[in-house]
Amino acid sequence: MKTIIAFIKPHKLDDVTLALQKLDGLTGMSVSTVHGFGRGKASEDVAAREEHVRIEIVCLDDLIDEAVSTIEQAAHTGLRGDGKIYVYDVESAVRISTGERGDDAC
Repeated sequence: MKTIIAFIKPHKLDDVTLALQKLDGLTGMSVSTVHGFGRGKASEDVAAREEHVRIEIVCLDDLIDEAVSTIEQAAHTGLRGDGKIYVYDVESAVRISTGERGDDAC
């Protein structure tokens, strides 16, 4: 299993969500609003900080490439600051309601 963390522009959230819902086997995602700055922005300059949406997805390894490509295409505007996508390994998972573990909990 892997975790995808993507930072995208808020106005692209609907496009990304609709595109990801079309992927068979993707079980869901979490979304939160975050504030920060990117390359070339001074951390002391409060006005330079931007709002982004953070998407977190845990999925099976065989869906990673398709999910990342889907986010990349749906979030793309061609402008600087479109966002970033990171992929991490997940060591384990437990579904609290059923006690399922590992890939079955995804």
